[in-house]
Amino acid sequence: MKTKTILKLLTLFMPLVALVSCGGVPEEKTETTKSDNVFSVAQVLEMVAKENDVTRTLYTKAIVGKGKKQGMKFDEDWRKDDVEAGPLPALFLRGVASSIRKNPVPLGLYLGSDFPINKANKFEGKQAELFKKIKHDQEPQFFFDEDQKLHTAMFADLASAGACVSCHNDHPQTSKSDWKLGDVMGATTWQYPKDSLSYKETVAVLNSYAKGTVDIYMEYLDEIKAFRKSDKPEIGDKWPAEGNYLPTAEVFLDSVKKLSSYETMKNLVAANK
Repeated sequence: MKTKTILKLLTLFMPLVALVSCGGVPEEKTETTKSDNVFSVAQVLEMVAKENDVTRTLYTKAIVGKGKKQGMKFDEDWRKDDVEAGPLPALFLRGVASSIRKNPVPLGLYLGSDFPINKANKFEGKQAELFKKIKHDQEPQFFFDEDQKLHTAMFADLASAGACVSCHNDHPQTSKSDWKLGDVMGATTWQYPKDSLSYKETVAVLNSYAKGTVDIYMEYLDEIKAFRKSDKPEIGDKWPAEGNYLPTAEVFLDSVKKLSSYETMKNLVAANK
């Protein structure tokens, strides 16, 4: 993917850098001290978790759910040459996490469950204990992982669309086949090494997530261009709800921005009062 394309999309997705450069928040000093850090790690991880909720819900409902009704396919093996499909919601998240790992920002992201399709994603130890609480009240859980020396936050991952429920219930490797809409299917887990962050570090975390979203969605659109047997949806300004269409990355990310950016910027500005 060309650097200019990525920068254009990130500007569209996350107007936070503009907020910083236009004086909405204090300028970053050359050397960051403890007093410069205005956000707790819990606050930052909550912000990025909310961005993720909006993005994944839009992708799950408007792309996967509506897309399936138009005959579009989504598969866990979507990257294989002989599979003409897009990523399932969980794999969309995995793609975001993979991009984040390649970024210099030390942000960690993964999805776990007590009934995962992939056994490697099963919660154990402290996280298994905290996940029981999340299933009970859906409240986020925060703790310091002593083994990894990372501040960790877990957020409920809900069955927000029929596409999630049917996929997990019908999967040949599922260990639970009676999922219902609204169930807590798992938890997204975020990690960061510091207990507090400056404005610059906070914006970097949010933009790291934004870049991950850009990368995986662009990869999906590139995959469609290589289809040989399947009908290629028309990529433009229309959505699957209107027919065999998919939004461009700009249109998709602009919708995410409209749904999530106000809340994020409100948190940033509030900390400056």
